Amino acid sequence: MALAFKIHMKADWNEPPETFRATLGDAARFWEPHRLAYNLVLTAVGVVWLVWTWPHFRPALTLQSLLPLLVLAVMANVCYSVAYLADILLRSSPSRGLWQRQKWGKRGIWLAGTIFAVILECYWIADEIYPNIG
Repeated sequence: MALAFKIHMKADWNEPPETFRATLGDAARFWEPHRLAYNLVLTAVGVVWLVWTWPHFRPALTLQSLLPLLVLAVMANVCYSVAYLADILLRSSPSRGLWQRQKWGKRGIWLAGTIFAVILECYWIADEIYPNIG
C-alpha cells in the first residue's frame, strides 16, 4: 500500500505539495551516503581512544565486550536517523524552497550532529567505560 497523503505546508503557494514518499526518498538520497562517513568518524574516534590508552583497554578486548559494542553502534545509528525527522520537518515548513536550495543546510546539520556524536562518544568512553576497566 503506497503512502498517498500529502505534506500540506509549502513555501510557495504555486508549488504543489510533495508526497511523503517523495520527501522521504529525497532525504534518504542525502542522508544514507553520509551515514558511512558518520560511522567512519565515530570508529576513528574509538580507535584513537584505544590506541592512546592501549595498556588500559587491553583487558576489555574480549568476545564478551563485542555485544555491548554492537549495541552502542546500533544506538549511534538510530540517533543518526533523527536527521530524517529534521530534514522532513524543514522540507514541510514554509521555508521549504530555501531549504531545498540551501546545500549547506543539510551539511550543517550533518556536521553538527556528527560533532555532537563525537562529543557524546568521548564523554561515554571517558566517564562510563574507561573508569570501569582494569
